[in-house]
Amino acid sequence: MAGSITSKSGPVVEGRSDGPLIVTEDMDLLDDLLRLCAAAGVEPDVHHSVPERRGSWESAPLVLVGDDAAGRCRGAVRRRGVLLVGRDQDDPDVWRLAVEIGADSVLRLPGGEGWLVDRIADVTEGGTAPALTVGVIGGRGGAGASTLSCALAVTAARIGQRTMLIDGDPLGGGIDVLLGGERTEGLRWPDFAGSKGRVAGGALEESLPELHQLRVLSWDRGDSVVVPPEAMRSVLAAARRRGGVVIVDLPRRVDEGVAEALAQLDLGLLVVPGELRAIAAANRVASVVGMVLQDLRVVARGPFTAGLDEQWVAASLGLPLAGELPCEPSLLTDQDQGAPPGGSHGPLSRFCTAFWDRALTKDVAS
Repeated sequence: MAGSITSKSGPVVEGRSDGPLIVTEDMDLLDDLLRLCAAAGVEPDVHHSVPERRGSWESAPLVLVGDDAAGRCRGAVRRRGVLLVGRDQDDPDVWRLAVEIGADSVLRLPGGEGWLVDRIADVTEGGTAPALTVGVIGGRGGAGASTLSCALAVTAARIGQRTMLIDGDPLGGGIDVLLGGERTEGLRWPDFAGSKGRVAGGALEESLPELHQLRVLSWDRGDSVVVPPEAMRSVLAAARRRGGVVIVDLPRRVDEGVAEALAQLDLGLLVVPGELRAIAAANRVASVVGMVLQDLRVVARGPFTAGLDEQWVAASLGLPLAGELPCEPSLLTDQDQGAPPGGSHGPLSRFCTAFWDRALTKDVAS
């Protein structure tokens, strides 16, 4: 019999869902499974037995059958993605039941909880190519890395890409300020600093401030200035699973959290002003960043000291050139008038448009 089931966690109504199909009458097991689905950021469809609605069993991204309900699932269409779940560690019949319903595997709780949360998130968020993830780093202080990060994000969103901008520099003052969104409702880094397990990509995206058609994870103006490596790993992995593009504004120092971010980048852009002292500073940054990130490229920013040009800057650092970013005196004026970096049609906007034209249509390693 199909229908709604009420658990300790509250009512769960039968109906279409993006989450897994749960088949059980065991209220304690159901509470455990609902809690794990919530951790993965999805809402399941719950039934006592194989759903009567045509296609529900076959189309669910994952089917979790309680060991109490295995007998009621005999004869269901054989499919991949069926897991037999229970809590009795010593049940001698569990493997026979798994074979009878065509289960891919048997899972015992609580030992398999972490694995199951990952599996639920994988199948419900899967099917989308990982986001193209670009990190931006200043060759020296004031190089304009945060401005370029914002401009790349604004441009990507404008051309229709699902876009997330992540502020990896806790001492930068909050990248949401550059976008005029420091008062916008939404979570900031301190809310995620304790994250150690899997973060659901959909929940992450929906919790962040939306500015200029993109999502922004920034710092608040509090005293917290550390992103633990576990939190950086979890948050960036969740952002990447949503697809589209992710831009990470990074500091010049490399601590454990920054190293985690660098490890997840597809491409790094090192912003280097066209002057000798900036090139010397950028060389130190490149040597440290290059120990983690394989693909690091130079964005040479004008104006250039006499005798220098963008090719000379890149060659002196021994790195490929991503392009030249001309001087744009109107940037500060545009910001004062509420225009975000990259929001006008100046040199910065043209650079970002050309960058995405290349990066989104070609292998970034080419």
